[in-house]
Amino acid sequence: MGAEQSLILVATRSNGKLRELREIFADFDLETIDLAAAGIPVTPAEDDVESYPTFLENSLAKARHFYELTGMPTLADDSGLVVDALDGAPGVLSKRYSGRSDLSGVALDQANNEKLMRELVRVGAPAPRSARYMCVASYVGSEGELTREGAIEGRVIDTPRGSGGFGYDAYVEVPELSGTMAEAGWREKAKVSHRGRAFRALLPALRELGWA
Repeated sequence: MGAEQSLILVATRSNGKLRELREIFADFDLETIDLAAAGIPVTPAEDDVESYPTFLENSLAKARHFYELTGMPTLADDSGLVVDALDGAPGVLSKRYSGRSDLSGVALDQANNEKLMRELVRVGAPAPRSARYMCVASYVGSEGELTREGAIEGRVIDTPRGSGGFGYDAYVEVPELSGTMAEAGWREKAKVSHRGRAFRALLPALRELGWA
């Protein structure tokens, strides 16, 4: 795909996720390239990759898909918001919670958040509601496969706060950040987020094995 094999492919098309990951990778002097920069076009097959019931299965499936497609060592993750009052929803469906396949980016985030609020009202869960962000980060390459998990506890609030972040961040208040995920700076968020914790566990493990 025009990329050197020394580069590690980052398998996401989310600009928000890429921004957070770049903050994490900066601490590890890791040479990476994203899907767009590598010239990897969107295909219908991508829609079916994350079809499993767990973050682990989806994360590995994504990394395997792009490794097999490109031959490049690949990093991927699957992550989402787990709300206790909703029996773990949106969970692995966090990105697709609204069911709006016609939307993307900020518009999709808004639709997902609107459904989240409707469901919390429907079940009569008073604010704030206990929740956590969860993530599984995966690496797939010629050497093998490796995964690590990360999580951060929080609570879902009624009124969004903050203009940073993406997804559900403005609605998720995190005690460790003394505010919502969207109120934290990107650098601050990347240090303690579920995604930050998963990749900060995965990358040193890859280095120890000599895989990255």
